[in-house]
Amino acid sequence: MQLTPLAVTPDHDIPTPLLTELTALYASNREFHALSGDFPNPDDIRPEQVAVALADELANPEAEVLLARSAGRLVGVAITLDRHPDPADPDPWIGLLLIDAEAQGKGYGRQLAGLVEDRFRAAGRTAVRLAVLDANPHGLAFRTALGYEVIGHRADLQLARPCSVLRKELGGQGRA
Repeated sequence: MQLTPLAVTPDHDIPTPLLTELTALYASNREFHALSGDFPNPDDIRPEQVAVALADELANPEAEVLLARSAGRLVGVAITLDRHPDPADPDPWIGLLLIDAEAQGKGYGRQLAGLVEDRFRAAGRTAVRLAVLDANPHGLAFRTALGYEVIGHRADLQLARPCSVLRKELGGQGRA
């Protein structure tokens, strides 16, 4: 799997072919978007909506959008935060880890999470956090299987949705 940061045009636009791929990936995750409420109609996710959502993420200088490709195909996206808005929180965050629905169950999610963790580890970070919507038991099971531990519960900052906050110690070694 190859992991690359999202590159935008000088006008801060996402190139049309890439936006088409990203829209298909987002649209393939209808169940997640129905839970999250991130899009008005999870059955009709449009390129302009995905572009706005990603532009909102990239407006934060602490955020990075990472694209995961396997054999040239976009199979996932991860959005990370180097620092959480809460100054008392020392850890970086994985804000989103989304795998194309057709590629789920093939190890891409585990691989993408590992690559993101490796990036943080290489930057000298010792732990990473993420939040899982309380209404998403499959997401929680996936993250705990990756070694994340629930450390608290709170509403998310954007839409006040109830979430479990998880943390994982990164240790000093990368993955083999």
